[in-house]
Amino acid sequence: MEFGSILYLSRKDVEATQLPMLEIIQALEDMFREKGAGRVEMPPKPGIHTRPDAFIHAMPAYLPGLQAAGLKWISGYPDNQAKGLPYITGVLILNDPETGIPMAIMDATWITAQRTGAATAIAAKYLARPESATVGIVACGVQGRSNLEALACLFKLKQIKAYDLYPEIAERYAREMSEQLQVDIKPVKALSEAVRGLDIVVTSGPIVKNPKPLIEAGWLAPGSFASLVDFDSAWQGAALREADKLATDDLAQMGYYRREGYFRETPEAYADLGEIVAWKKPGREADGERTMSINLGLALEDMATAIRVYRRAKGKGIGIELPL
Repeated sequence: MEFGSILYLSRKDVEATQLPMLEIIQALEDMFREKGAGRVEMPPKPGIHTRPDAFIHAMPAYLPGLQAAGLKWISGYPDNQAKGLPYITGVLILNDPETGIPMAIMDATWITAQRTGAATAIAAKYLARPESATVGIVACGVQGRSNLEALACLFKLKQIKAYDLYPEIAERYAREMSEQLQVDIKPVKALSEAVRGLDIVVTSGPIVKNPKPLIEAGWLAPGSFASLVDFDSAWQGAALREADKLATDDLAQMGYYRREGYFRETPEAYADLGEIVAWKKPGREADGERTMSINLGLALEDMATAIRVYRRAKGKGIGIELPL
């Protein structure tokens, strides 16, 4: 019996679909609304760990409203950067929800970066002040770029301060991202300068199980919002406990990580983004609130993005059809 073919999309192919960041943000906001209503399926992600602070995770999810089902097999290896290799790599498989037959296999690197930035933008939409105009980026790698790109879609940004352990990386980031977004970006040499007095702060360094966080209590100003893309790796417990509202993208997954030894100094989250987007729990309620979101990364985000990549690729004739 012939099962047909599967569409293979390399990273170059995925990027060639030119799926706009704003469309990814809109897709994820719709997804979070569906999640908040309980109309999705996503088990906590299992994984293996072949090196300290490294992971390879399996991330399955099903979005009935989008007819999107599949799995992402993703790895994060902090030591790769010293080898000239990317920290995050992986592949994603989409399946036909009616038959279970694989429809596509694609590189997951670009999708992971873009949907992570989009999730930060959605968290900021509901938890940051609408007039937020200044941003601090801590760690100027792939996530530092996609998070700023996504925030620029929803906020009228006027000034960004960029910090990295390696000043030359922050300087290159400032040059390239200021040209891309047409906004003033200043590289700073002190971590505190990328946190203090800014409306939105994004920390996006490597995720580690036993962190030595440097961001102190009192640095995040009242009224500011922080997106902790790197879990609690950058924030001291006292700084986390200052948050008036601390959210996450998935409560069950955060509980799983807590049982695995992460988040030992982190307070319990009051809500997940699905509950907030579906208006089951409040987002920001006062200008002076300190708010935070720890987005762990959801397979639902990947599927909401990947199904759009797939459809654009089919429409544009991008990719290679391989026999099953």
